[in-house]
Amino acid sequence: MPDPQSLYEWEPKGLAVVDMALAQESVGLVMLYHFDGYIDAGETGEQIVDGLLETLPHQVVASFDHDRLVDYRARRPLLTFRRDRWAAYETPTLDVRVVQDATGAPFLLLSGPEPDVEWERFAAAVEQIVERLGVRLAVNFHGIPMGVPHTRPVGITPHGNRTDLMPGHRSPFDEAQVPGSAEALVEYRLMEAGHDVLGVAAHVPHYVARSAYPDAALTVLESITAATGLVLPAVAHALRTEAHRTQTEIDRQIDQGDEELVSLVEGLEHQYDAVAGSETRGNLVAEPVDLPSADEIGLEFERFLAEREGDA
Repeated sequence: MPDPQSLYEWEPKGLAVVDMALAQESVGLVMLYHFDGYIDAGETGEQIVDGLLETLPHQVVASFDHDRLVDYRARRPLLTFRRDRWAAYETPTLDVRVVQDATGAPFLLLSGPEPDVEWERFAAAVEQIVERLGVRLAVNFHGIPMGVPHTRPVGITPHGNRTDLMPGHRSPFDEAQVPGSAEALVEYRLMEAGHDVLGVAAHVPHYVARSAYPDAALTVLESITAATGLVLPAVAHALRTEAHRTQTEIDRQIDQGDEELVSLVEGLEHQYDAVAGSETRGNLVAEPVDLPSADEIGLEFERFLAEREGDA
């Protein structure tokens, strides 16, 4: 494999900021990472990344070569046309940034479009960056479409080799095969290399999975802050405000919807409550409940991807 470092370039000023932080913080930094373009039901990861970059000071540390990693025909960047000429171009950016939380504590954020090609070299490049920047814990996050109601708390599935940082949560299935992603491959390769990784997947009601669902983003953000110690009140406040507005709008639409939609939500509520009750009693089979199989979950992923591609 050619040198993975050919995929990215260091930004000297940002790198100096990280080195200064490492000199003062011997335990290492947390790195959050999320890529656009794959399954992210409810725009869960996208909302968190946008909130971090909009509310917190940040500086680029390393930039990936988007010309090599992004297929522009699959995801065409936007150009702005004014009167008689092209006036602006939204260049894709896949960067590592050093960000400061509300206390001034530094952490890293890797975000941008998911690479379309060279996944293995990209994963190796991320591993190089993790080692060079003294990352103690890498955390990825996104939403997955599930048969759950919006009227109940958002569920979380932690994954990786540091799920102990999220006690009280467990996976709803033992094994499932789903379409791969660069985000998942990075997690897999980092774990193979002995690095600590935590993934956080929010369970988003499948009937709102294609719209922004702030409840999921807020739940994931709160899980990340609890696991890492990062202090992010401004992002949480904005998501909490938007979550209240979104829940009100969903309830309004369901109230005005047809009987089939109302029956769907009520059925999901009964299923959720039955599972929650049996878990409280320590017996997952205490009541007969029609739970989705691993194959059904995989098919839900594929349907979600197909719908996204159809809208592109």
